Amino acid sequence: MFSQDNSLRTGPVRCAWRDYRRGQRAETLVRPWLAGQLHVPPAAIDLRRDAHGRPQLALAGPGAGPAHLDANWSHSGDGLLVALGEDVDVGVDIEWLRPRPKAMALAERFFAPSEAAWLARLPTATAEDAFVRLWCAKEAVLKAHGHGLSFGLHRLAFAPDGDVWRLVACDPALGTPQDWHLHAFTPMPGYLATLAWRPHRG
Repeated sequence: MFSQDNSLRTGPVRCAWRDYRRGQRAETLVRPWLAGQLHVPPAAIDLRRDAHGRPQLALAGPGAGPAHLDANWSHSGDGLLVALGEDVDVGVDIEWLRPRPKAMALAERFFAPSEAAWLARLPTATAEDAFVRLWCAKEAVLKAHGHGLSFGLHRLAFAPDGDVWRLVACDPALGTPQDWHLHAFTPMPGYLATLAWRPHRG
């Protein structure tokens, strides 16, 4: 079960996290939480996938709901994170912290050159943590956008800003960096996560 202690609200987005067993269908775990947040029976939660595999949330049955509801979730290791937003497009990523010996090779191949260069200047242990934080930020934005990683990790660029990454440039299809809000946090020991959202464009 998702508990009140394992939840937060930031801006127009609510999220919660819980233990996850590999092989479980995330939808069966997410649906009751969404129903509780929206005060409807679980059967009223209509979850479908679009052509890119992104979840689409609607309320089934009569009754007018919010103009736009959006949900997104992510699982890694033994953790599951789900987010719900109203009148925004929301994306979320959770990552289990584990050794990533190929992190720098992945950064050089898939990240913006400025990001890869910055990571390369860090000590190995610090660089791996920074890599995960950057990956979380990128994936959360791309999931909110709707195309996911297939859109291209290099098509949005972040710069370090203290302990977090700040979006500084992006492909016009993503809007402008100022459109986006990001919240990075530690949902549970050994995990990093990021929420990303922007106003829904209709």
